[in-house]
Amino acid sequence: MTRVQRTKVLRVGAIAGAIPYFSKDLVSGKWEGFGPDFSESLAKKFGAKVEYVETTWGNAVLDLQSNKIDAMFGMAPTPARKEVVNFSDTLFDNTYTAVCKKGFPTKSWEQLNAPENKIVVDVGSSHDQLATRILPKADVQRLENSGSATLALQAGRADCQILVILLAQPLLAKRANVGVMQIPTPIYTAPVSIGLRKEADPAMQTAVNAWLGEVRAKGEVRSVILKNMEKLAGVPASAFPSEIKF
Repeated sequence: MTRVQRTKVLRVGAIAGAIPYFSKDLVSGKWEGFGPDFSESLAKKFGAKVEYVETTWGNAVLDLQSNKIDAMFGMAPTPARKEVVNFSDTLFDNTYTAVCKKGFPTKSWEQLNAPENKIVVDVGSSHDQLATRILPKADVQRLENSGSATLALQAGRADCQILVILLAQPLLAKRANVGVMQIPTPIYTAPVSIGLRKEADPAMQTAVNAWLGEVRAKGEVRSVILKNMEKLAGVPASAFPSEIKF
């Protein structure tokens, strides 16, 4: 926090192509998405400007640890990550869905939890963790990445793919023939937060949480998410079921 106050620069990690979290215009170099919108709002609160540092989801923790960046928006606060970096309060909750082949009825997670059901997830992801925890009886196939899991579903090698809604909706907006999105009950969500460097002084974490409380109270978190989903992913606000809260 001291460095941000001294330099008036907030260094934020950004990931090219991680729509709707981050998107970089290759011509202008301008960043768009949830991350940049929230970053600019936080920097304004600090009286600073944003400096974007390109990274990946895999490297963001290391970049925080090595003091390359001050904040990483959109990071999931897993137990392993909490050991090495700090996190803000929850920015928003991302609801888990099941994108299933057409005609495959899915009203509850318990329906999916059967040996005859082939479920695909990207290995090591929060989708994988959820499947491991609540679908122990299902035939869960763990593939290299989310794209590979989607291809398996599309090719008929799987019945459903588990995806958080902010990934499921853009997928179906582009490729409606992949399947149908279901929100099985009970509803499970994944908290999304802001990764921060682990420091003895809690000033940065306290300041970020204060800003977050303000923007949540104003409804700005929801409006930023819906705006970017429509602009960058082609998903209108009307596409989100009423039970989805941000």
